[in-house]
Amino acid sequence: MKILVLNGPNINLVGKREPSIYGAKSMDDYYKELVARFSQVELEYFQSNIEGELINKIHEVGFSYDGIVLNAGAYTHTSIALQDAIRAVTCPVVEVHISNVMQREDFRHVSMIGPACKGTIMGFGMDSYRLAIEALIG
Repeated sequence: MKILVLNGPNINLVGKREPSIYGAKSMDDYYKELVARFSQVELEYFQSNIEGELINKIHEVGFSYDGIVLNAGAYTHTSIALQDAIRAVTCPVVEVHISNVMQREDFRHVSMIGPACKGTIMGFGMDSYRLAIEALIG
């Protein structure tokens, strides 16, 4: 089983950026924990601050991987292009957020990608990624 963990803008700063919202652990450190926990799954990680690179990665793996765990960052609320990319591929995508976006600013309450995803997990901190992988592996 192959799953891509795909992160959008500013997720590279998790652990440094607004620790009261995103926590103090870096994504790199947490990803190592995911790899150890899910040793039976071939996990791949990709992060970009550029929307087109996220779309290209979805196209690249979306017909051959068993799932994508996607934290699109702020693109969640703005990107019809990401929604279209998700709809275009055959593997399931789970939308993930570290924080509970429904408790935050109003503009974060609308997800442009959510309608194209298999499901959404939010508000469980970094464990949102673990829960998404568990959902994909069934």
